[in-house]
Amino acid sequence: MPFRNTATKAFARWLPGALLALVLSACQQSQADSFSPPTIDVPAGRFIAGSDAAERELGYRLDESAYGHSVTRQNGWYDRERPRGEKTLHGFAITQSTITNAQYAAFVRDTGHRAPEVTPETWSGYGLIHPYERTRRHAWRNENPPVGRENHPVVLVSHADAQAYAAWLSRKSGKSWRLPSELEWEKAARGTEGRIFPWGNSFDPTNLNSHDKGPFDTLPVGSFPAGNSPYGLQDAAGQVFEWTSSPGNPGRFLVKGGSWDDKGCGVCRSSARHARPADLKHILIGFRLVHDL
Repeated sequence: MPFRNTATKAFARWLPGALLALVLSACQQSQADSFSPPTIDVPAGRFIAGSDAAERELGYRLDESAYGHSVTRQNGWYDRERPRGEKTLHGFAITQSTITNAQYAAFVRDTGHRAPEVTPETWSGYGLIHPYERTRRHAWRNENPPVGRENHPVVLVSHADAQAYAAWLSRKSGKSWRLPSELEWEKAARGTEGRIFPWGNSFDPTNLNSHDKGPFDTLPVGSFPAGNSPYGLQDAAGQVFEWTSSPGNPGRFLVKGGSWDDKGCGVCRSSARHARPADLKHILIGFRLVHDL
């Protein structure tokens, strides 16, 4: 049928281009979504951060009961925590789990960034209690994560490695990803009411991957749904410590959450904090990311 007027002809010329644009936009969005890890939203507002003397005492007693000594108390591990009080934050989205080996592998293969690994000499220089042989189960082979550990948290990554992944993910997804601040991490982990642990105020070793009942190793992310935070954050206690963007002493950044080799687990409390060297590649440290809403 012949076109009856110029407006109809113009519409016919516009339609294919518009459809093409829609298809291209959908494809680009699909590609961006394929790189973006699942997230949970943490709305803007007030929450309780930090700890008081009673909570810190609980942390020390949990450690003493589990380990049979008072090293953490003697060294004042929990004395430097933020004083308990109300804070206010903007809204943000945070990855539901720590970044996994499979997610990190896409970054390594796309950029040629060094895969998670550490040499015997470097490991010895850290002065850690874990023998070098224990790192081998977490080390990659070229660009490939350890077989069977694709859904485990990526470890043996420095603070700079985590930032490089965030920059790459930002380019791929079109969102501005970054490491969480200590306060962002803490709100996502404990909710607004200042829970001691993500699930509540009493320690339950069945709710996390710690040395109390765990395999003394990482596990697939999300293995302990009963231990999720009020927002649905997975593995915020135990599993691996997590890098934050908050500095500690010069050259160090705060890590949060506790790990699979901790017992007790005073250090697994959401308010617990300590700093690690930025260049450290540890089998106990991974990371998750945030972006603003």
